[in-house]
Amino acid sequence: MLNAKVLISGASIAGPSLAHWLTRYGAVVTVVESAPALRAGGQLVDVRGSARGVLDRSGLADAVRAARTGADGLSFVDTHGRRQASVHADDFSGDGPVAAIEILRGTLSRIFYDATSEVVEYLFGDRITGLDERADGVHVTFETMPARVFDVVIGADGLHSSVRDLLFGPGNPRLRHLGTYLSFWTAQNTAGLENWTEVYSEPGRTILTRAIRDNTAVMAALSFRSAEFAYDYRDSGALKAVVRSRAAGMGWQADTLIRQIDQAPDFYFDSCSQVLQPRWSSGRIGLVGDAAYCASPLSGHGTTMALMGAYILAGELARAEGDFAAGLRAYDDRLRPWITQIQTSAPGNGKTMTPNTALGIEFRRRMVQLQEHQPVKSLVRRAQIQMSNAFALPDYTRLEATRRR
Repeated sequence: MLNAKVLISGASIAGPSLAHWLTRYGAVVTVVESAPALRAGGQLVDVRGSARGVLDRSGLADAVRAARTGADGLSFVDTHGRRQASVHADDFSGDGPVAAIEILRGTLSRIFYDATSEVVEYLFGDRITGLDERADGVHVTFETMPARVFDVVIGADGLHSSVRDLLFGPGNPRLRHLGTYLSFWTAQNTAGLENWTEVYSEPGRTILTRAIRDNTAVMAALSFRSAEFAYDYRDSGALKAVVRSRAAGMGWQADTLIRQIDQAPDFYFDSCSQVLQPRWSSGRIGLVGDAAYCASPLSGHGTTMALMGAYILAGELARAEGDFAAGLRAYDDRLRPWITQIQTSAPGNGKTMTPNTALGIEFRRRMVQLQEHQPVKSLVRRAQIQMSNAFALPDYTRLEATRRR
């Protein structure tokens, strides 16, 4: 990919990760991000299974592990805070409900940004408004910047991808709502939680806290089951009102946590939806991460999929030796079976995280308790670990050597 000009839309995780790999193959990379600066904070994300191998090959594994949040395990609690059942991080070799590598989204993004900022052009506060593929490349118009031409354009701009809409048409018929909504925000660690997660559920809704920042704060999260409803994901005031309404009357620490959403700098709310996209590219324009194949937070693999997708996409583009459309198709062919497997698992995870009935909550508690015993523990452990590690990483190292010739 020596000197190929690549434009990436989105500077969360998939975008800077893709930029990192593309520059190793000699590409000239530009990343455009609609936010005025790199987004800090954000929810906790996991790096699982084969994606840990991607980190190892990237040379950034030590930095990621040094910045991770302590994660010893998770407990389901009753309204008085008494722990009813627990899962330990080491029960699943780092690929269970609590992963071995858990890190704030903004921190992981910053690590890849810092590793690439000297060789990648980052453009903040702008966005793509038009894409026109011609014989000489993809002609791109921006909201504020003059038009430019690139050899390849990649949308890494998340669930509500504007690049996807420009490429395949407006609207989102490809989104599948999984019956759950989810909100995250940073709150005070008033309960003194240490390297642990506590989860409290009532029928149809769940609230949890997860110790972060050396136990000086918690990441709070509320999930609730609901049919799909209309909302503006950019209107934080209206979304906070939804969270207050859905959490009203909950027990445990709910009131204390909900009162802090107005002060939280990283409040997030969205539906748990999947992107079911029959193609991830057209010509020399493609998608990666949630823009292409969001499995929803319920999958527990969003960041893992983003890191894997960036690695495979960059490698296949480099291997295509200038036939970028072929490289994009090869990326789709190689990665899609594993992505489909993960997407298939997510709806069941939503029912486990937020049971609709008191009976469902009790059933979950008993199942978690059973997992402490053989052979149930071995069966559950094996299924979880196999899915996270089911993708065998191809080796693109020789393509880096080609770049240096």
